[in-house]
Amino acid sequence: MTAQTSPKLLQMIEQLIAQPSVSSTHADIDSSNQAVIDLLANWLNDLGFNCQIILSKAGPSNEEKANLISWIGPEGNEGDDGLVLSGHTDTVNFDQSGWKSDPFVATQRNDKLYGLGTADMKAFLAIAIEAAKEFTNKNLKQRLTILATADEESTMQGAKTIAQFYQKQNKKLGRYCIIGEPTNLTPIHQHKGVFMEAIKLTGQSGHSSDPSLGNNALVGMRIVLNELETFKQELASKYVNHDFVVPYPTLNLGHIHGGDNPNRICAECELHIDIRPLPGMQIATLRDDLYQRILKVTDPLGLTVDFKALFDGIPAFETDENSKIVKLTQQLSNKKPTSVAFGTEGPYFNSMGMETVVLGPGSIDQAHQQNEYLSLNSIQPTINILQKTIQKICM
Repeated sequence: MTAQTSPKLLQMIEQLIAQPSVSSTHADIDSSNQAVIDLLANWLNDLGFNCQIILSKAGPSNEEKANLISWIGPEGNEGDDGLVLSGHTDTVNFDQSGWKSDPFVATQRNDKLYGLGTADMKAFLAIAIEAAKEFTNKNLKQRLTILATADEESTMQGAKTIAQFYQKQNKKLGRYCIIGEPTNLTPIHQHKGVFMEAIKLTGQSGHSSDPSLGNNALVGMRIVLNELETFKQELASKYVNHDFVVPYPTLNLGHIHGGDNPNRICAECELHIDIRPLPGMQIATLRDDLYQRILKVTDPLGLTVDFKALFDGIPAFETDENSKIVKLTQQLSNKKPTSVAFGTEGPYFNSMGMETVVLGPGSIDQAHQQNEYLSLNSIQPTINILQKTIQKICM
């Protein structure tokens, strides 16, 4: 197959949508992404791209998933200032009952393309290939890379593995990166991070008629909640970034459970929280501060405290608004760079020394929704932006 006879764009999208690649923290839902990677690798090989597959392990079964790195242009250090177009191959799970059409069949209705992964974000990978076709026979000055990752929707392990691989090899994947998450073609240069934690207090049960017979974990949790409220207020007053709709870091109390009967002293109580830091704040530092504050108020109570990371977290992401890739995508999209609340693989690519911007067709409002769709009229403007970016950076 040659560039001239490779699948048409909508056919590529249809084939990608047809391959289930759900990632989940639940073993009975999590599935392989290999079929999607095989399609992409075959198309890119036929177009003359070099292809490398890097395996990563994640998910409840710790099974291997595939990540595809494909490139054309200079080899070695000569291509270090190149461009990476990146997308993830997995989707979230779906509820079949709410769909008006088969989630795995790309269906056109009212100038929209419906299907699981149309907006978030298999379609972008096909669009990136379509944009790259024009450059396969040209003498690129910098490398053009198309990257397809695994497990973005669950653990981010694909992006983490690629970052670790290149850092260990002391190599560069490129200098500039566009992640094609659905942003309505608005450049996104920053987002908050997130991590989730379980705090479990263990005391001593006993008959409720005499508090001295036990040590009430629920009473201890009340003191912990007061300390967390103080912590939340201190974070909000210390860290402010008005680029965000909610301009301060947040601490949410999401779940609590303790005790088993009204006439028993509560022996165990567990609280689940999430914290969303601003760019510049480090998850490890925040986690340490959290632990120290909780232990400070629980040690005098004689309660045992167990911490468990429910989600290790996604670091906050920030690329300088004056960086070349942000300025270029602002010019090409004619939209001011902004921030979003959702997380991306951006911080892992920035950790590799790349300047990263998040920009893609479709709306985040469609992501993770029944009847997910991509407006067909957003496809050609995306191709135009990508091709002009490739021209500017790689030619």
